Amino acid sequence: MPFYHQLKSYRDDPGYPNKSNWVSQRLVALRRDLYRSITKDRQPNSLIVGSWNIRAFDDGVPRLDESFHYLAEVMSNFDVCAIQEVKSDLAPLKRLVKLLGPNWDFFVSDVSTGKGGNNERMAFVYDTNRLFFRNLIGEIVLPRDEEVDGEQIARSPFFSSFQAGWFRFTLVSAHIVFGGSSVADKVKRAKEISAIAKTLVKRAKKEDQVYLFLGDMNIDETDGPIMAALTGSGMEVPEFPATNLRGTKHFDQIAFTVKGKAERKTRLLRAGSFDWRRTAFGPWPDGHFPMVDDIDPDDPTRALTNDEQMAHYKPIVEKLRADHGKAPYKNWEKSYEGWTTFEMSDHLPIWVELEIDYSDDYLRRYF
Repeated sequence: MPFYHQLKSYRDDPGYPNKSNWVSQRLVALRRDLYRSITKDRQPNSLIVGSWNIRAFDDGVPRLDESFHYLAEVMSNFDVCAIQEVKSDLAPLKRLVKLLGPNWDFFVSDVSTGKGGNNERMAFVYDTNRLFFRNLIGEIVLPRDEEVDGEQIARSPFFSSFQAGWFRFTLVSAHIVFGGSSVADKVKRAKEISAIAKTLVKRAKKEDQVYLFLGDMNIDETDGPIMAALTGSGMEVPEFPATNLRGTKHFDQIAFTVKGKAERKTRLLRAGSFDWRRTAFGPWPDGHFPMVDDIDPDDPTRALTNDEQMAHYKPIVEKLRADHGKAPYKNWEKSYEGWTTFEMSDHLPIWVELEIDYSDDYLRRYF
């Protein structure tokens, strides 16, 4: 459970009236949604692995204090999470991990400064009460004869090895190059995904562990050539909903090896995404506003309308921008959705629940 003690200090914020009141209400609402979406149906002896591209974390005007609480609340429902788009300054990531609690730790890659790297890092944050680090961490480097058009992957995939119960695994986080929408751009994306996935399948055949390939793969559609590169690699690919905020792109994916030297095969229990917009920031596109029948309309933790959210944040954002020498948004209503993506993200997080207790199978060997 994340830490909430900082809420006391928000009572005296001159630029944000009733700050602790607002943030605590939104956290209660968010916790309710997370329980219904993820933890309510969690099975015992399982592992939940998440992946989230947190937009430009953290670059430009700093995020609001409350955004860190919301990010931590979502992430606390995973046992381990791969984060893409971590920027060079590690202070925001450290703040997030501190909010998650003393049992959480993290690993982070170096900054990608090469062509297409966009000065990004990748990170893994994990709950040490649920799994342990197996002292192996690094980046995937392709053999010269397997490079993509004579080049290494633009953002080197970052990996770390863990164990939870009987389950030995390595997470490989990637942020596949985007570039554009031309045929050549899509071909390059497909080549990067194919090269990484095939490398992991080869490794799995030689090692007693499972490889999970996860992250922002910039996949436009489920029936296109980029997705085909992933599904045709020999890895298992669960079906996820679209992860961009407009619900049209399947950017984020998690795939895992099912065949190899590992005696205990990966068993997928559940998979999904989490849409934080109903309770944190919004807005819902095209005016769509989901309601939950069992929430009292007068309950302060109910879902808020787009207009309610925008009215609340307008003076707060104007002051924040002024404090950083920036003019207010010319059209707040049009800018609001874009602003929220820098507070939370322009991606939804995805997750898989995997079985990690294979003791029954082991005992059956002796029947």
